[in-house]
Amino acid sequence: MEFEVSYQLDDEQQFWDELDDIVAARCQSHGLIDDALRSYFAFVSNYKGDYLHTEYDIARCSLKLLESALFSAHKEYVRRQIIYSLLEEDSPDTLHLIVALLLFDGRDNEITFEMMNEEGIFLRLVELIYERKDDDAGLHRMLLELLYEMSRIQRLRLQDLILIEDDFIQYLFQVIEGLSDDVNDPYHYPIIRVLLILNEQYMVSAHDPGPDQAPTTKVTNKVIKVLSARGTAFKTFGENIILLLNRESETSLQLLILKLLYLLFTTPSTYEYFYTNDLRVLVDVMIRNLLDLPLSAGPLRHTYLRVLYPLLAHTQLKHPPHYKKDELLRLLTMMTASGGLMEHHFGAVDETTKRLVGRCVCVPWLKDDDNLELGVEEEGRGPKVARRKPLDVEIPGGMASSLSVVEVTSQKERPGVLTGSRQREEDQGKQDGLQEMRPQRSDDDDDDGMPGERLEAGGRTTLQETSPFEVEGEA
Repeated sequence: MEFEVSYQLDDEQQFWDELDDIVAARCQSHGLIDDALRSYFAFVSNYKGDYLHTEYDIARCSLKLLESALFSAHKEYVRRQIIYSLLEEDSPDTLHLIVALLLFDGRDNEITFEMMNEEGIFLRLVELIYERKDDDAGLHRMLLELLYEMSRIQRLRLQDLILIEDDFIQYLFQVIEGLSDDVNDPYHYPIIRVLLILNEQYMVSAHDPGPDQAPTTKVTNKVIKVLSARGTAFKTFGENIILLLNRESETSLQLLILKLLYLLFTTPSTYEYFYTNDLRVLVDVMIRNLLDLPLSAGPLRHTYLRVLYPLLAHTQLKHPPHYKKDELLRLLTMMTASGGLMEHHFGAVDETTKRLVGRCVCVPWLKDDDNLELGVEEEGRGPKVARRKPLDVEIPGGMASSLSVVEVTSQKERPGVLTGSRQREEDQGKQDGLQEMRPQRSDDDDDDGMPGERLEAGGRTTLQETSPFEVEGEA
């Protein structure tokens, strides 16, 4: 079958019809599959400027192939050919389509990302992000997303981590700094996530080396290295990760942020990387999240506590005036209370929580003879606070720091899992109650199209990832 043909198109519908014909090819040999893929890439690249104007159009075009009989019948071979194309292709239009195919396929089938790692795609993505930064903005953002997605589901190869240059890390920080006037810029979120996942990969390599890593092989954490040397020039990144932690509900991303914060607060050269006001915001966020986490979020609660100690002990917060001292002591005391309302809220106190809370209350500016401890609950008035002796918690000598860094590094969660929230559950309960009291609107009342139909974006319902930096009232 001959695939190398020229097309004369009159309108957009004809473009989609011709694309359907290309991906519907029945190929019984690798040669015919290669011909079909070449036709697909050539056809789409030729008409990208005419008919593919949005990310939705790119996604639609990618799904035409991924949902085709051609792909279904030869998945492994087609995936590998697309990966090889990424290693060799230079045309921005064709690269955009290749990256989209790998991104959308990988999100549904992790084997694609694993295959990319085996074929050495990571360094190719680093190269494209760094050297092709002046190409199409949509391509650049999708390259960042692909690098993040393939890196968060597996351990990267040691030789790839070693070859990441300082200049690449600095470039990512510089892009964020250059966009500091617009926190809703679409580049903020993907770049921050790439830096967070690279930091985690460095931590895993340092504290949980793989079977192919020699004990003497040490990999420098380039993210911490750059912030240690030039942190004062990259303050916007610090502001944004605190803002992101404040708004993020995905557990895996919260853990990524907490891992970086832990290293920043336990590395002397980055103790004072953040502005003092940002640290105070972080304290507020941590107090709220520790109170709001559900009983099932024990590992995440432990990670928050492991970060809280160096935050209070090492940063500017150790200097007067001491921010939220009473609130912190009250929270820590509540977390180790037994019986009554507090045990119902936080659950039975496990030994890890007890040890981590004990470490926090031993921070010099928190530790005094008037530490707060919960007293009895009075009906109608909530918990009664009494002045009593410090919490009686023992800390194993000399083990706290070494244990924490390994534990923080080891915490993982599957992508897409959301952290439960007591407040959200309570608000949802109230909303459900109100919904039950409202009269139900029937499909017959829908006067904007067919019953039950929702029309958006010219008749199509579109889905687009929303940046957590966007807030109500901002574009």
